[in-house]
Amino acid sequence: MLSSPFIQKLPFSLFFFTKNPSYFWPLMGANISGGGSIDGDETGPPLRPRLDDIPESCAALILARLNPPEICNLARLNRSFRSASLADFIWESKLPSNYKLIVEKVFVEEDRDLMNLKKKDVYARLTKPIPFDGGTKEIWLDKNTGGVCLSMSSKALTITGIDDRRYWNHISTEESRYRTVAYVQQTWWFEVDGELEFQFPAGTYSLFFRLHLGKSSKRLGRRVCNTEHVHGWDIKPVQFQLTTSDGQQVVSRCYLDNPGSWVLYHVGDFNVENSNALTNIKFSLTQIDCTHTKGGLCVDAAFIYPSSVRKEVKLCS
Repeated sequence: MLSSPFIQKLPFSLFFFTKNPSYFWPLMGANISGGGSIDGDETGPPLRPRLDDIPESCAALILARLNPPEICNLARLNRSFRSASLADFIWESKLPSNYKLIVEKVFVEEDRDLMNLKKKDVYARLTKPIPFDGGTKEIWLDKNTGGVCLSMSSKALTITGIDDRRYWNHISTEESRYRTVAYVQQTWWFEVDGELEFQFPAGTYSLFFRLHLGKSSKRLGRRVCNTEHVHGWDIKPVQFQLTTSDGQQVVSRCYLDNPGSWVLYHVGDFNVENSNALTNIKFSLTQIDCTHTKGGLCVDAAFIYPSSVRKEVKLCS
């Protein structure tokens, strides 16, 4: 029998069953139709049903109402829930409406037999970052919600002056998912632009820049951050801008701070209403006041998350 603390942590659907098992008696048919009692008296009351008595079809209906982590946790309860958790209809409902398009767009031809796998395996594969466009971009599904997430590395962004090694450099680091970031030592004109066209599922999305003041490295196995080139970001704020092909526009300004830490700066949100249409997004990060120089900044990547996926971000105003 399950312990009380464990039962209290169960999702409501299963918790309700453990407290009100008779609710499922009509669905459980022969499993409890016969009489019997604990001491073997056929005239006694029927045995109290247990979780093991839930038919696989009933377990599947319960699991279909849960999110993916809850499904995986309950699959460990018993054989019935484990078998039910493999049902395709459960996992297809967790996949985004355009998951077939994602497979066709980002997987090479020999990997497209992914569509022949069980939907649970498709979901698991898509929750791992999948590189495309020469490895400069990645797409994946949020494990908890199935929402589509994307990122664009600094090499996928248009950075003014990036080829002038007096000002900019690409430096290697383990702190980026792309293993490299763009570092500006000093510049008068700071401008980073990005553009992406993608068929997003309907919903609201948030765009971020991941930035870092200072240049980090390892010394004797410990992380150290060199901030000697950090300057100018406290004089004037940077400007973030986001526009979409259907006329949405967001502009915000923010001072860059927190040297030595990676920060997600929130650029803005955009809505997608038609999941069958391509959405073109243009965004930028600028500080083009040429009255002073600025420098010592690492630009890692731009990220797009469903707005329902909470992230620790620096909000700009």
